[in-house]
Amino acid sequence: MFETAQLIEKAQWLGIATIAFAVLTIVAFIFKWGIRFRLVGVTGFTAVLTGGVFALSLGLYNRPQISGALHYSRVFDAGAAQVVITVPPSITETQLEATLKQASIDIFSPGRLGQGSDQLTIRARTILHPQDGISQPLYFGEVKRSLSIREDENATIKVYRENLAQLPKSIA
Repeated sequence: MFETAQLIEKAQWLGIATIAFAVLTIVAFIFKWGIRFRLVGVTGFTAVLTGGVFALSLGLYNRPQISGALHYSRVFDAGAAQVVITVPPSITETQLEATLKQASIDIFSPGRLGQGSDQLTIRARTILHPQDGISQPLYFGEVKRSLSIREDENATIKVYRENLAQLPKSIA
């Protein structure tokens, strides 16, 4: 797989080739060469390739992996400033912090709408079943981060220790 810098370099070379084919096409029209219409197609195709490789270089972003983070599932996402993830009920406090950090990196998108807020809030929860037929959602913590800055150093993680203490001892 190519890195972003490699794709940008390839897009630059394709851009140079596109300009070269465009100049050659203009020359072919001036001198009325027989291949002038084929050169129009080659120039157009090279321009499309240039745009595609450049767009591909913009879309690649390698997300860092936080050690100790557990697998989570996104159960609610408003597409704006509110997200809820579910984690296993056997999670520890250190795993919860790592999982919230990982989720804040993974779920960030510059296309999210703030709708009056400039922060993305990601809450972690699990479902407990104290009795048959009864489900109780239990929120363990949340992370608040910027909606506009990808590498947000000011993200705040809040762990609800009182809710972690509510876990049955057999699970924790």
